[in-house]
Amino acid sequence: MMEEAEFKKVHDPYLQSKMTNSDTPPRRVWVPGPVIVGAGPSGLGAAACLKNHGIPALILEQANCIASLWQFKTYDRLRLHLPKQFCQLPLMPFPVDFPTYPTKEQFLAYLESYAENFDLKPIFNATVVSAEFDGRCGLWRVKTKVTEYACQWLIVATGENAVEVVPRFEGMNEFNGPIVHTSSYKSGEGFEHKSVLVVGCGNSGMEVCLDLCNFNAFPSLVVRDSLHVLPQEMFGVSTFGLSMWLLKWLPVQIVDQLLLFVSRFMLGDTSRIGLNRPKLGPLELKGISGKTPVLDIGTLAKIRTGDIKVYPEIKRLACNIVEFVDGRKEKFDAIILATGYRSNVPTWLRDTNLFSEKDGFPIQKFPQGWKGEHGLYAVGFTKRGLLGTSIDALKVAEDIARRWNSHGKCELLHGHKTSINS
Repeated sequence: MMEEAEFKKVHDPYLQSKMTNSDTPPRRVWVPGPVIVGAGPSGLGAAACLKNHGIPALILEQANCIASLWQFKTYDRLRLHLPKQFCQLPLMPFPVDFPTYPTKEQFLAYLESYAENFDLKPIFNATVVSAEFDGRCGLWRVKTKVTEYACQWLIVATGENAVEVVPRFEGMNEFNGPIVHTSSYKSGEGFEHKSVLVVGCGNSGMEVCLDLCNFNAFPSLVVRDSLHVLPQEMFGVSTFGLSMWLLKWLPVQIVDQLLLFVSRFMLGDTSRIGLNRPKLGPLELKGISGKTPVLDIGTLAKIRTGDIKVYPEIKRLACNIVEFVDGRKEKFDAIILATGYRSNVPTWLRDTNLFSEKDGFPIQKFPQGWKGEHGLYAVGFTKRGLLGTSIDALKVAEDIARRWNSHGKCELLHGHKTSINS
């Protein structure tokens, strides 16, 4: 029974908080249920769905809190870009008094309530350095810096946004002003009356430009590629919700044509302000590449009035001068990189069947890509936001529950204890 006692010990947050350097966790710990890597929305959703089936899960989180990306790496004015009904996690809706588009603080409060409601208690400050399936004993060996966990099921929930993407530009080290990623940006305060270049024209880049305008800065936006910009709402309802409803009845190409027709009526011809649309429609492009259309919340109006300038790709930097590929040279006081994030799965997961070593996403696209071999699962890699996370979490929990129930809890708890010590 030693392994069960050890599992209970590391899973008990009270005992965990009492551990000292002289009372370190055991080197090997048997986990009867799944191990979930990541305590963001994906990990919490998966754990809640498992608990709903009566299956305990152990959550490992490298930070000291849940949803660390939302806690520490988001700007102050951030709101959910989609209505709350499309962003809620399984089994628990948002409070009815929350607005349609909850603020960052409200979303974090929801996640805290979610964890409390399902009694989810991750092990914090537990960075997973490697995870590998051991064919000799038929278990996953998940290693942190101090502990090795053995389990039958491993759920990867570290998400699409684990590591910042920081591009390199010629002359980057010569630029005199600050160059910061949006993960370090909180607000336009401190940029008043400064010329700021925002690199990246996704939802974050567009919103940061708008935020800078509100703090009396002079933002410019680098637009490298074509992109779709849609109004956040059409006919008084969310564009996303309208799209989902139309897709029930019409082919995606027809829905795209309707969206683009209404967008042109509401937003005008975006190519006239330097924002060229791709050949494929917004929903078809999303399905093929995962590229999300931008939902406009006022940035286009600022571009039209000249409060936000648009530039092409950067060629090189020098001192406080930025040279663009079209030959223009402009002076800037600061550069903000709204260049997104990437998965970190290839750095620690020893698996080439479910996840691609190239980009750290499942090889198979949504709606596949949530299940691999030997009890390996993925939650939150659909490129479909929190709605995709919920779909994954429900599927994974149901799949594990079938195995859990068919083999019997006692067999799963005791069947591998001898083999993990080999």
